[in-house]
Amino acid sequence: MLRGTKEMDDMSPRLRAFLSEPIGEKDVCWVDGISHELAINLVTKGINKAYILLGQFLLMHKNEAEFQRWLICCFGATECEAQQSSHCLKEWCACFL
Repeated sequence: MLRGTKEMDDMSPRLRAFLSEPIGEKDVCWVDGISHELAINLVTKGINKAYILLGQFLLMHKNEAEFQRWLICCFGATECEAQQSSHCLKEWCACFL
C-alpha cells in the first residue's frame, strides 16, 4: 500500500522509487541513503541485496537508532546516510508489511 500523493510528493525521487514496488532482488545501492562507497563496504561484508539490509533492520525490531549505530560502527556510514537508510527501510515496512 503506497502512501498518499502528498506524502509521496515530499519524498526524494530515490526514496519514492524504492517505495514504489516490493524489494525483490534489488541491490543494496537502491536503498535511499546508501552511497556508492557505503554500498561497497556493505557488499564487501556480504550485504549485497536490499532484502538482506531490511532483514537486519527487522532483526533490530525496526529500531532506527540501533540500526543507524550499526551502520556507522560496522560499515563507516555517515550519520546522514544512516538516518536516510533507516528512514527508507521504515517507510518500506509501513508500505509493504
